[in-house]
Amino acid sequence: MAPQGRKSSVNAAELLTRRSRGIRDAGTSYRHCLNVLRGVLLQENRNFQKIWSKTSKSTITYESGKVYFENYQNCYSCIQAEPHSLYKMPKRSKHEKIQDALLCQSPLDTTLPSASDHTPSLLALTANNWLYRISANTGKELQRVYLSPRFQFRYLGWDVSQETFYIKSLQKKETPLERQAGISQSTVMHLAVFHVFPLQIVGILEINKKVFGSGVTDVVLSQGVLAVSHSNKSVKLYSFEHIIQKKLTLGQQSALLEGKTVGDAPFGIPVNIQIPDCPPVLFEVSCSNNGVQIGGFPWHYIYTPPHKTHRGTHHICSLQDHSMPTPEVTVTSSGRTVKRRFHQLDDDPGQEAFRVVEYEDELDLLAVVMTDGVEEEGRAHVLLHDNQTGRLLRKIDLVESWDETYQHQLFFDKDTIVHIEQKNSNFCCHVYKLRTISK
Repeated sequence: MAPQGRKSSVNAAELLTRRSRGIRDAGTSYRHCLNVLRGVLLQENRNFQKIWSKTSKSTITYESGKVYFENYQNCYSCIQAEPHSLYKMPKRSKHEKIQDALLCQSPLDTTLPSASDHTPSLLALTANNWLYRISANTGKELQRVYLSPRFQFRYLGWDVSQETFYIKSLQKKETPLERQAGISQSTVMHLAVFHVFPLQIVGILEINKKVFGSGVTDVVLSQGVLAVSHSNKSVKLYSFEHIIQKKLTLGQQSALLEGKTVGDAPFGIPVNIQIPDCPPVLFEVSCSNNGVQIGGFPWHYIYTPPHKTHRGTHHICSLQDHSMPTPEVTVTSSGRTVKRRFHQLDDDPGQEAFRVVEYEDELDLLAVVMTDGVEEEGRAHVLLHDNQTGRLLRKIDLVESWDETYQHQLFFDKDTIVHIEQKNSNFCCHVYKLRTISK
C-alpha cells in the first residue's frame, strides 16, 4: 500500500526562497502567496483598521486598487500601506467632462503593436463625444478617437471583459415639434462597439423600433449577446455575431465617410452595421427591472418575475425547458432558499439585516455587510465567510455608521476594504487596511 500523502503547507519564507531560485509555474507560486495571505488575514492578532477617509462632491469610484475622484480626474492608489495620490489631471471644461470610464488591463500572453498598448489604461468617454485612452498610472493621454458629430454617446460597458466594450448613446426623444407634426421617432439609440487591445472599432449600429419593436426601452451588450428590454417587462436576446457586417478600421479612410478618416474630428465613425430585419430571437423572458442572468452547467437563468408578489426574489430555471429545479421553492436576494416569505422593510434601521455581499475571488472569501440596528443609523459589520462551507471566519466592525437611507458600496480586495457612501449631495470614501493588533 502506498504511503498516505500528507498535506503540505508553505510559509512566506519558503515562497521567497522559491522566488529567488526561479520557478516553473508562476501561477502556482501566486496561489501559494494568496493562501499565505488568507492565513495571515484570519489570524487572531490581525484585523482591518480604518486608515483613511476622503470626501467629494462628485461620485467616487473604486477599481483594482485605485480610487477615482472628480469624474476620474483625481486618482489615489490603495496598493501601499496608506492611499496616496497617483495623479491629478488638469481641470476639464464642462463640454470635456468625463461621463463614464472603464479600466483596462492588457493581456500578458499577447504582443501588441505598440508599447503603450501594454500600459494599464482608463477608457474615458467625454461629454463632447471623444473616447480617450489614458494611462492608469500617470493620467497621460495615450490615444483619442472622435465618435460622432450626430449622436450623443454617454455610457460605457463591457461586452466581454478586457476584450470588447460598447458605448451607448442617449435615447432619442421626440421633440415637441415632432409630436405636433405627428412625426414618430423610430430610432431609439446607437451602440458603438470596440475591441480593446489594440483599440479598434467593430462598428456602430442603430437600435430601431421598426426592427426591434415599438416598446424598446433599453439595450445592453454582454458576452456577444444583444439584450433588448421592452416596456412590457420582456427581455429578448439576439446574437451580435449574426448582426455584425463589414468592419471599420480606425485611422483609415472609409467610403461611408466619403473618403474621410475613421475616428477623426469632425467626421467620427459612421454607422456601418445596418439591421434591415429583426434577427432571430435566441431567448425571451419576462422579468422585473429587465434583469436576467444566464450561467451554470447545465445552463440556467436567474430572474425576478415581474409581479409584485415576487418582488425581492430570484427564480432559477433551466434554459432548456424553463423548469425550476425544486418546485415551490424561491431563492431570496440574500441567497437563502425558502418556502414562505415574510415582507420586511429593507431600510428599517431597527432590524438586523444583510446589506451587501462581496466575493473576494482570489482569497475565496465572502464578505457580508450586516447592520445590527442597535442605534438610530445602524452600525455595520463585515462578516468574512469561507466560500466553500459558508463558515463564519471573522467579524470586522466598521467605524462609520451605516445609514440605509443613502447608497453604499463595499469592496473587499485582498488586504483592503473600501466603503463608499453617499450622504445628501456628498460622497465619502473610507479605506481599511489589514494591520497587526498590538496587545
